[in-house]
Amino acid sequence: MNKRLQYVADSHHLPAFRWTRDHASRCVPSPATTIPAFARRQCADRLPDLDIWDMWPVEDTDGHAHTFAQGHLWFALAAPVLLDPEDRHAIARIHLLLEAADGSGWIDHGPAFPEGHTPGSREWSGSALYDAEQQRVLCWFTAAGRRGEAAPSFEQRLFFSQGTLIWHADRPAIKDWSAPEEAVAADGALYLRVQGSEGGAGTIKAFRDPCCFRDPLSGEHYLLFTASKAGSTSPWNGLIGVAQSSDGPLGPWRLLSPLVDADGLNNELERPHMRQIDGRYYLFWSTQRKVFAADGPQGPTGLYGLVGASPLGPFRPINGGALIAGNPEEAPWQAYSWWVLSDGRVTSFADLPGIAPDAVPLDAAGRRKAFGGSPAPWLTLRLSDDIGRI
Repeated sequence: MNKRLQYVADSHHLPAFRWTRDHASRCVPSPATTIPAFARRQCADRLPDLDIWDMWPVEDTDGHAHTFAQGHLWFALAAPVLLDPEDRHAIARIHLLLEAADGSGWIDHGPAFPEGHTPGSREWSGSALYDAEQQRVLCWFTAAGRRGEAAPSFEQRLFFSQGTLIWHADRPAIKDWSAPEEAVAADGALYLRVQGSEGGAGTIKAFRDPCCFRDPLSGEHYLLFTASKAGSTSPWNGLIGVAQSSDGPLGPWRLLSPLVDADGLNNELERPHMRQIDGRYYLFWSTQRKVFAADGPQGPTGLYGLVGASPLGPFRPINGGALIAGNPEEAPWQAYSWWVLSDGRVTSFADLPGIAPDAVPLDAAGRRKAFGGSPAPWLTLRLSDDIGRI
């Protein structure tokens, strides 16, 4: 067994923030929380023969995107352009991208990991830190399925690997990746063990999207992740989970009780990440209208968040209900998967820009024509205690 992996859960003293239908009823879009509609031509140029979606920067341990002379390095989920973009999730790989310092755009530098290095049948979202002294990139990621499985399953496990960053002129590469180690595992008591082979977009259960956060005050490290509640009787049982390490980013990690419990309200609180701003702790996540409970109030597809006094809470919802920024009613699927940088800039990917609520493509060719598959226009987030505006 991986010596850094601990299956026994410890409970922290603060209860999870209960995100309820009352909160969802307050997630009413306003001009200050509505993302402006954009056209596909306003997005970053598509990378040749590649769809990209969930993105995260290589960050310093203080949470700032590390600035290299050549620009900023990012990881992103990527897949070759398929007839139906919905099929991309079954073949996703993590690619290494360069956001060029000269403003020339995004450059793909291929899969981040060597072929066969990771233990899943594909790779899903995570996070990354940079140790400048050792020139090491530390990457947490989701292994979806199992390598060699006959058909893609929805099993999800959280892994860690680190490698050495090398530059050849302006071309980055990460070499000598360490053997992937499982960082933390679902316990089956607090967090549902996801081993299922059934479901589809929005309905599968979760144990994915690991994000490492270092508390600048205490030096403690926290690993946030998207999860599902064990023992729930509701089909909408999303959680934001957390593990804690007092020994640095390599662990070992202690599995703690969830930070956010959306049981009965929402199935997927995706890609959680945290920032410390002006002495307060902001917890962000993305979710979609279609994964709210069908018989209750539903917020828009958008960026949501809480603010707290510590990384473990207690938390208060931003803007009363937790909605920070949502897609506009006239283009409800234009973007997804938001990531807030420490300077307030917010990135996402273009999903179905310009598609009206009643014009969703029903066939593969229509979805391909409409799909963005590149970075969406940047947003700027302004926070003041529990008020958030774009």
